[in-house]
Amino acid sequence: MEKSRIAAKSTPYWWEAAPVRPLPDQPLARQADVVIVGAGYAGLTAGLTLARAGRSVTILDKMNPGEGASSRNGGITSGNIRLSYAELVKKYGEARAKAIEAEGKAAREFIYDFIRTEGLDCDFQMTGRFYGAIGKENYEALARSAEALAKSLGIESHAVPHAEQRNYVGTDHYRGGSVRMDIGGLHPAKYHAEILRVTLAAGASVHSGVAVTNIDKDVSGFKVTTSAGAIKARQVLICTNGYTDGAAPFLRRRMVPVRSRIIATEELSPGLMSQLMPKLMMCGESKVLGYYYRPSPDGKRILLGGRDASQSGDPAAPTDMLRKGLVELFPELADVGLSHSWFGNVAMHRDMLPRIFENKGLTYATGFCGSGVVWAPWIGSRAALKLLNDDTSRSAFDFRAPPFIPFYNGKPYFMPAFIQVYRMQDRIAMARATR
Repeated sequence: MEKSRIAAKSTPYWWEAAPVRPLPDQPLARQADVVIVGAGYAGLTAGLTLARAGRSVTILDKMNPGEGASSRNGGITSGNIRLSYAELVKKYGEARAKAIEAEGKAAREFIYDFIRTEGLDCDFQMTGRFYGAIGKENYEALARSAEALAKSLGIESHAVPHAEQRNYVGTDHYRGGSVRMDIGGLHPAKYHAEILRVTLAAGASVHSGVAVTNIDKDVSGFKVTTSAGAIKARQVLICTNGYTDGAAPFLRRRMVPVRSRIIATEELSPGLMSQLMPKLMMCGESKVLGYYYRPSPDGKRILLGGRDASQSGDPAAPTDMLRKGLVELFPELADVGLSHSWFGNVAMHRDMLPRIFENKGLTYATGFCGSGVVWAPWIGSRAALKLLNDDTSRSAFDFRAPPFIPFYNGKPYFMPAFIQVYRMQDRIAMARATR
């Protein structure tokens, strides 16, 4: 394989400005009001909410805080719901469907207010998002959806005809699309570092490199056994999402870790960036396995991500596939090198909705399905309010656990086959699309 096809670094681009590091060692408390497992966006935001309410909080992470998806994602504040409104109504009823749709808007507004009021330095920019249609039929559906968003939720959104497409993104690959202006971009590793800062300042205790090995319920609450000793807790919140292991067997049978990979180009000239991304918007497309892409916060590179069918190691083929997708969108980048290629786990499940639920006294905040920039802080904060018995802030995502997956216990052996099926569906859709 040509050297130009391989990225210079296999670590996240985001770690250049905000490297993930271990926290200073500190003794593990013998007891706490709440123990939180997982120190990503959800766990930290939950811990912040609880600590400010006066609870003693210990947050544990087997890796460094933020080393998982919180510092590896695309930094797009999409807050996607995988199911259509019609599918939500069919599955959960009209009342919950409406509440879920409304909560998507509330969740985005929550994190924007959170960034502003806490003074989080994370390169946030409210850029808007362009969503490309692969054919004229998709364009009509996106246009109707944009109109419905504006009418039902008051979100600034509109259709973009093919003739006006290059005003938003410098490619002829699509047949028009839509824009919604309530979505922006941020630097995910800086965002996590800032949430960690305010959570520590609120008095929560956060431990890195401390693996939870067992959680036992007793008369006073829970005994959490870890690699650093045991801690007693009145309540336990599990926020491990795509990095769930055997310490949470109930969740592991329900959450499927799926690799998502991102590539970053070398720095591009200002003129080329202006041509390819004239409005510096976040971008996506109407495919089952569509790419998501964006400019870097400094406006000098393009980052593009998509699903990765590999399950071990760091093979070159997924990077090469993303690079081909990048050049298909932007032929001008055929000779441009890649500076970074990396992957992280998103968590999928059979319901495909973010979720708060309980089982045997344990509370879970999880299942962000690739949109954790918005959903993880929101669901984490709502789960914390649930632990505080604040019924006024009950989430529409707080209901039963997702169904378990038969014959599955943490290793997603079936995902490569599923991804190949989805890719075939996309190829068929492209072949049938009116172009």
